[in-house]
Amino acid sequence: MGWWELNADTLARSRFVISPLAETFACLKLLHAGEGAHPGEQGWLRAHLPSYRAWLAAEPVTAQLVRAGLGREWIADFLTPAPREGEVFADEVARVRSVTPGAARAHLRTALAGPLPAGLDRDDLPERAAVLLERVWEETVRPYWRRRRRVLEADVAGRTAQVSRGGWVSALDALRPGRTRWLGENRLQVNLQEYPPREISGAELLFVPVTPQRHGWVSWDDGERYAVIYPCAGVLADVADRAVPAGLGALLGATRAGVLVLLGSPMSTSHLTAVTGQGLGSVGRHLKVLRDAGLVERRRTGRSVLYARTAAGDALVEAGRRAAD
Repeated sequence: MGWWELNADTLARSRFVISPLAETFACLKLLHAGEGAHPGEQGWLRAHLPSYRAWLAAEPVTAQLVRAGLGREWIADFLTPAPREGEVFADEVARVRSVTPGAARAHLRTALAGPLPAGLDRDDLPERAAVLLERVWEETVRPYWRRRRRVLEADVAGRTAQVSRGGWVSALDALRPGRTRWLGENRLQVNLQEYPPREISGAELLFVPVTPQRHGWVSWDDGERYAVIYPCAGVLADVADRAVPAGLGALLGATRAGVLVLLGSPMSTSHLTAVTGQGLGSVGRHLKVLRDAGLVERRRTGRSVLYARTAAGDALVEAGRRAAD
């Protein structure tokens, strides 16, 4: 397994951040795989996969770069610079563009675990990679970014609350179950690959959610910044968990119970409005009733105010599900 060694101070200073480039690269991986994990991803692929494939067919060097860059067991490092908190997409992709051609070729050889194909022995690889990522961002991510960002913010709020309740061990074990976990003795498992451990004490450690559900990776700027990119929880992922137990609906009303069920992951009022199709005023009234009953709480994260179930709300929803089984 691959693992990092870090001291307690490094873990205590670590934090969750959002990266437009990480979301874009995860979507590139999803386009490359061509198979969605749930109906939302499948619909997105139906909308964007044909034009993506047509563009690559007209750009054979870029198509070869994608295949090589995603590698067999490892991603070419220059495609995934470690995120920096607060960076916009243009700043992130500029770092891809600034990589030297020699470094890009070396990263591709590592990803391929072998020699570089002749068609990729060229100096424009960083520029081609940047153009590729810009195209994926503009055509397949940016049109949905406001909603995706709300989902990612909700995930960050939920993970932060989990750290507060159960400590870092519980949060780390839940990031990518079976792949990411705390091993004890200052060791964090980050993947299942057999790579030498890395000592990262004193560096910046970041955890970065993305919405595609089968795609995660690690990235780093050696000695300075390390990042674990993981599939987020929340509405885009948990489609199956939206069903409202009949008994809970009878107790609270189906619409209000639906809001309570959705708040298993923190969400903003605008996000709830988008997901439920209800008006902002209606969502606000439901949230007030649920807060007054002690079933929902609110907290601020960045620019957003997010709502989430309390322990009492969790217990009520779980009781409703048990009764429905």
